[in-house]
Amino acid sequence: MNTIAAIATATGAGGIGIVRMSGDNCFEILKKIFIPKNKDVDIDKVKGYTIKYGYIVNPETKEKIDEVLVSFFRAPRSYTTENMCEINSHGGTLIERKILEQCLLNGANLAEPGEFTKRAFLNGRIDLSQAESVIDLINSKTDKEVSASFEQLQGRLSNEIRSIKDDLLDIMADIEAQIDYPEYDIEETTNEKASKILNNIKSKLIKLENSFRSGKILKEGVKTVIIGKPNAGKSSLLNTLLDEDRAIVSDIEGTTRDTIEEFVNIEGVPLKIIDTAGIRDTDNCVEKIGVEKAINLIEEADLIIAVFDSSKKLDKEDFKVLDLIKNKKNIILLNKCDLSEFNTETINYMPNFNKTVIKASMKTKVGLDKLYKAISDMFNNNEIELNNGIIITNIRHKNQIHKAIISINEALNCINDNVSLDILAIYIKETLENLGEITGDNVSEDIISKIFSKFCLGK
Repeated sequence: MNTIAAIATATGAGGIGIVRMSGDNCFEILKKIFIPKNKDVDIDKVKGYTIKYGYIVNPETKEKIDEVLVSFFRAPRSYTTENMCEINSHGGTLIERKILEQCLLNGANLAEPGEFTKRAFLNGRIDLSQAESVIDLINSKTDKEVSASFEQLQGRLSNEIRSIKDDLLDIMADIEAQIDYPEYDIEETTNEKASKILNNIKSKLIKLENSFRSGKILKEGVKTVIIGKPNAGKSSLLNTLLDEDRAIVSDIEGTTRDTIEEFVNIEGVPLKIIDTAGIRDTDNCVEKIGVEKAINLIEEADLIIAVFDSSKKLDKEDFKVLDLIKNKKNIILLNKCDLSEFNTETINYMPNFNKTVIKASMKTKVGLDKLYKAISDMFNNNEIELNNGIIITNIRHKNQIHKAIISINEALNCINDNVSLDILAIYIKETLENLGEITGDNVSEDIISKIFSKFCLGK
């Protein structure tokens, strides 16, 4: 394959910058632009997993561009399974670009986003689900998401899918034997064996599909909507959770009129926090849109944090908030408990509505530890478990597993209805194809291109 090159480190100043090259002519290009400090070094004979010190130069002017260390990787023992090198320069956008420019001027092509990992997939070093885990690992926001992505990179999902496919191929072999040699009359035995294996596979696939709830939380965060009437302290809560002045806080009611979204990690639980407009009746058309958006978000939320002013008596707007959240997982936060004029009726009423009621003050930070613990108890213990099996974090994988379950059900119906083995074979093949799209055994070029387009340059 042609030789590609790209900057592999993030844009900006840093201690080290890395320019990667991979392909058939990798070392031929390197010989033109790299001068080893040790004149006796023959690049053609440098072993893989070796680092050489020297200079990157402009071969035309002989001008030294930077002092570098070059890592050598010989095919097939490299990330792409091709000849590869990584030029470790001083960090800095200009230096990295000048080195990349010399690679391109001397025969390399600029790599597309994710092309190094794409080659690792196309060359058989990793399957498609492992390739997708690379970008998930890079984008991980919590320790648990890192663990789930790394498990997939190590091939845990791939191995499970491969095991299931082996069982399906075992059934296919029996079916084909029965079709080719009908005189042996073993259809009933074939159906009994197939039924047992298919039910076992179905259980495994359902478990994988159900794990997506945890996986979605790991990847996208717990969708957490902060609601309450104006001036209850919603924006103050957002600022406190983020430890920055992200939202405007004012004594004027209706300051927040649109949603504000941020990501925060609370004791290992990823939260996608959404601050909303205060719930109240209003004639202001802009504020009214904000209130409607807040109400719509309640339906989509994984968690509601309802904020109330504990210094005031509950009014119709407070009761509207309580009505909106009554069937949702929620935490009630009684804010402003630092004020001496807190309302006893308000405080005493809330435990009748919800067990998770926290007295807090965004001004003094009282109650934050209890809020964090409540969130941790809700999601760390009950929702996100990594120790009991594989976690599906990718919606594409979840959809393919769901399709496979449908095909398995159709196959089981064929057995129960004594439909011919030819029809049973069709649904088993469908299941194999659905699972094959997860690992990339049979997947379209369009899907492959779409997946790798999400990667950064140099990966």
